[in-house]
Amino acid sequence: MLKNANNNPFSLTAKSDTDNYYINRGDGDIDWFKDVNKTNRNNQKGHQFLQSSLSKDKIWLWLALLIIGLVILLGRVFYLQLFEGENFRAVAEGNRVRIRDVKSTRGIIYDRDQNILVKNIPNFSLAVVPVDLPRDEEKINEIISHLAAVAQKPEEEIRQVIKQQPFYSYQPIIIKQNLNFEQAALTKIESYNYPGVILKINSTRQYINTPEIPSLSHILGYSGKINPDDLERYLDLGYSIDDYVGKIGLELNYEEILKGKNGKEYVEVNAFGETKNILDHQLPQPGKNLVLTIDSELQKIAEQSLKNILSSYGKKKGSVIILDPNSGEILALVTWPAFDSNLFATGISFEDFSDLINNLDQPLFNRSISGEYPSGSTFKLIVASAALQEDLITPNTSFHSVGGIGIKSWFFPDWKAGGHGWTNVIKAISESVNTFFYIIGGGHNDFDGLGVKKIKKYAEMFGLNKQLGIDLPNEATGFLPDIEWKQRVKQEQWYIGDTYHLAIGQGDILVTPLQVAAWTSVFANGGKLYQPHLVKEINDVDSSVIIQPKILNQGFIDPTNISIVNRGLRQAVLTGSAKGLYGLPVAVAAKTGTAQWSSKNYPHSWLTAFAPYKKPEIVVTVLIEEGGEGSSTSVPVARQILEWWAINR
Repeated sequence: MLKNANNNPFSLTAKSDTDNYYINRGDGDIDWFKDVNKTNRNNQKGHQFLQSSLSKDKIWLWLALLIIGLVILLGRVFYLQLFEGENFRAVAEGNRVRIRDVKSTRGIIYDRDQNILVKNIPNFSLAVVPVDLPRDEEKINEIISHLAAVAQKPEEEIRQVIKQQPFYSYQPIIIKQNLNFEQAALTKIESYNYPGVILKINSTRQYINTPEIPSLSHILGYSGKINPDDLERYLDLGYSIDDYVGKIGLELNYEEILKGKNGKEYVEVNAFGETKNILDHQLPQPGKNLVLTIDSELQKIAEQSLKNILSSYGKKKGSVIILDPNSGEILALVTWPAFDSNLFATGISFEDFSDLINNLDQPLFNRSISGEYPSGSTFKLIVASAALQEDLITPNTSFHSVGGIGIKSWFFPDWKAGGHGWTNVIKAISESVNTFFYIIGGGHNDFDGLGVKKIKKYAEMFGLNKQLGIDLPNEATGFLPDIEWKQRVKQEQWYIGDTYHLAIGQGDILVTPLQVAAWTSVFANGGKLYQPHLVKEINDVDSSVIIQPKILNQGFIDPTNISIVNRGLRQAVLTGSAKGLYGLPVAVAAKTGTAQWSSKNYPHSWLTAFAPYKKPEIVVTVLIEEGGEGSSTSVPVARQILEWWAINR
């Protein structure tokens, strides 16, 4: 019997359905408790049951998968760290540090008297940096709307311009150029409110004299944006995508000298792309300056003289070239009609560009160096000197001009009805007697002429049929026909009449005004063919390079023979076809030319001259397209120029 603390008996009873026990202590109280040991035994049995549900194979499988996953993860981390770490560091650094181009200052262009012809002026542009633009569609639309208001452009146009560059690009995209001061100030203020919007400050070219003297534009040219086809080439040379480059004229020909070299600036930026600190920089190298051979005042006089005569005779197109025969320096080079380079400097409008390219008179075409025309009688200087040099004739050799030469059924006329009578080389040049040149060029009866091969040989010695190498792009070569060319191209044989035509500068021969001026200078200076050039000096702060004259050919015509030809040129002014130049303050020698090129249109008018006659300092060559006889239209242009030069030289 069990007793409690009060000495009362109690009993222990088990309730099997719940594994609970209670104690009846005999005082009316019952104490409940569990069989803990049994509970623990039951738990052990459950654990054994759980263990039996996960086999060892499954456990190893899961463990293997876990290990493989960890290996792949660690391998990827290793690869990114070892092989791609530098790239990711650069990208991360690029979000903080950027390399920006510092534009070089383009070189200044002066005339021979140090008058500025081309300079740089500040230019403001509205631009965006794609990488700094927000990615949120609503925010980007807000920015585009703002840009459209400032630039006064359609939103869709701006959206398309932005889409042309990848969103990660750091290169600024120009939205609008040539902002006025008010627009520039507004853009600068708003750039703080709109991420990616910036105000770019560059410089643009200003062609100071071209509004007043448009013909300078063919010399100076202009600069503009890099064409997409040329972009890769310029980027390889260190240019930026938004750089301006020379397009035509001296701006193109001396691009590398004028451009200089861009610098670099390493800057720290914030999340908006704003510069917070300059970490390092590389200074740009400014472009070098050009001093030209051009005399601006003489250029102006030549242009005005040409325009006046063109207007008086109802003509529209012409050229004037003035050069120093003793160096090849070009003092003036006029092509008319012309244009203003400033139209292109700041971005030409579609309407203005359309007007220029659709103009039938081709104001963008530099006919002084690229135009090719029959030479007319100006070519007789070359034929006469060749005949003298080959000892075919002497100053006393004469032929009887009766109005032309008949060969079978063909007749080759003189310009003067009834002919010029007995004619030697001096009279033939002064009066431009065709019969004389027919004979010395192609021969007649028992007299053997030069023939086409020798005519071509001497013409090439004078610089024809090839470029002279002037420092401007797009110089034409002209053309000299020969027997082989006619057989190959026209599939025709060469006739005596072809030689006759060539001997007087007609037929298939083509020359440029520059070539006529160059071969005239050979007679002016006594036998040297100089390379024509427009740049006299290249300089910068530290150095200066003087361009030395370059002789292309010399000694191919004896000075005595040159002197004989010059006597004929002087006689042309005294009594012959160029007597409109008589009475000037300076003695002039000259040759006119009337170049037939069409059975329906007027012939081209030529005049080429030099002065003073005894010691030449200047060559003037004039071409008027469809101007008729040289004595009527080209001579007055040259007279006005030479008269001004004689007084002001």
